[in-house]
Amino acid sequence: MRVATKTVYDMVKFNLANITSDLNKANKIVSTAKRINAPSDDPIGLTQVLSIKSSLSNVEQLERNIAVGKSWLSASESSLNHVQKLISDAKALCIQMATATTGAPQRLSAAKAVQNIYEEIISLANTDVDGRYIFAGSETGTAPFDQNGIYRGNNTPFAVKIGRDAMAEVGNDGQEIFQPSGAGGTDDIFQTLKDLKSALENNDVSGIKATICSLDEEFDRISAKISDIGSKMVRMEVKEGIFQDLKLANTERLSRIQDADIAEAITTLKEKQVAYQAALASSAKIMELSLLDFL
Repeated sequence: MRVATKTVYDMVKFNLANITSDLNKANKIVSTAKRINAPSDDPIGLTQVLSIKSSLSNVEQLERNIAVGKSWLSASESSLNHVQKLISDAKALCIQMATATTGAPQRLSAAKAVQNIYEEIISLANTDVDGRYIFAGSETGTAPFDQNGIYRGNNTPFAVKIGRDAMAEVGNDGQEIFQPSGAGGTDDIFQTLKDLKSALENNDVSGIKATICSLDEEFDRISAKISDIGSKMVRMEVKEGIFQDLKLANTERLSRIQDADIAEAITTLKEKQVAYQAALASSAKIMELSLLDFL
């Protein structure tokens, strides 16, 4: 049967196009080290890859949340440890100033030290992490306490998502920590220091002694809060370890599905290159043929 020259040329072009496509695919597998580079490579495998990548993205977001949470908890613990030290200093000063051998001039000087302690605790109560206040509840953009000890935050601690349906409180309700009975109440650390300063300025020994019990209560409440923060930090670290393991497992699974066997891929590429060169040589000879070759 006679075959038209155009038909021969079309077949040559078609075959070269297929071989070129195979060569490009093999080359891409080697260059990317991935066996799935297009939906047609493995539709089912691609679906699995997309699902795993989505899971990895979620895990990475939760890891970032945990990192934020840990930084907040660490800052809270550090600030409250300093507050606790300042309360101890104030108590030691009380005991010293309540003795009969201490005179009015020494107590007046001590009042200035108490003012410094008050201002430092206010500063610590306004601790922020990257511009967000950790003792302001969820009002993290507002400094929680003014210089008079008035609370301007809210009573909803800032929380971060650490699981599909799990939230962890990493911020604090500052009023609960520093003045649980409300501003000016018996459990208000700021009011206690104001009372102590006033008693020192007025040389009021009984007033000085009266603040010692309040300072002890403040110290114990801060200790309880530090312990609570420590337990939250442990929870965050446990979650962090779980997510690290999950991330590793998903990464390994993703690699098994989409990564190519490089040795095999290189061998395939070489085979395609040889086939391509052979096809080119064969095509060149066919394309050179014409009616004149048979005359």
